[in-house]
Amino acid sequence: MRTVFATLICLALLVFLDNSVFGPPAKASPPGARQTEPRKTSTPYAGDLSIFEDPDRDKKLQVQRVMDVLNIHAGTNVADIGAGSGWFTVRAAKRVGDDGTVYAVDINPESIKYIDERVRREGLRQVRTILSVPDDPKLPANSVDSVLILKTYHEISAPVVLLKNLRKSLRNGARIGIIDRNGNGEDHGVQKDVVIQEARQAGYQLIEQYDFVKDDREDYLLVFEASRAHP
Repeated sequence: MRTVFATLICLALLVFLDNSVFGPPAKASPPGARQTEPRKTSTPYAGDLSIFEDPDRDKKLQVQRVMDVLNIHAGTNVADIGAGSGWFTVRAAKRVGDDGTVYAVDINPESIKYIDERVRREGLRQVRTILSVPDDPKLPANSVDSVLILKTYHEISAPVVLLKNLRKSLRNGARIGIIDRNGNGEDHGVQKDVVIQEARQAGYQLIEQYDFVKDDREDYLLVFEASRAHP
């Protein structure tokens, strides 16, 4: 009897040590599971905004063709996300005319101030500036027909979240254009395949892609639409 009692005490002690000292056994990770980390991004530009006003930039970027691809025409509403100096904003404003609207969106208060002064000076009453936050462009709901993210996507720290928040502002058939160069995220570029994957996560489908922007030292223009199958 004494031997049986001693054996039971030893077993209880082993169970106690196993649970309290070493902790419960680790659960196996499900097949295919992996930890994901935010990709690298470049520091948003905060310097002299006049550097974007290269007189040859219209021709190098083929900005009129870009607007054709994005279906920007008289009366449409456009969002310029990461508007910077307003270089694209003012060109889109002239294209949409008095019956359209261009939302110049930026997280930098100095950019918003610069654009406000510029459009006032140039008499572009169809431009509305929006001081946004890194993961939300803060556009009005159901307000936009076309979006351009020009040389800015590599600076967006939460691209999937931003693109998801963008969805609520899009009208049916809205086109989203992203112009950027290939890179590792922190070198003022991001790989085209990474952009496509992130857009897919946010509920967009790639419908067209072009490389005619190479003369402006960019690698691609990707065009997306919101996927109807995505919630």
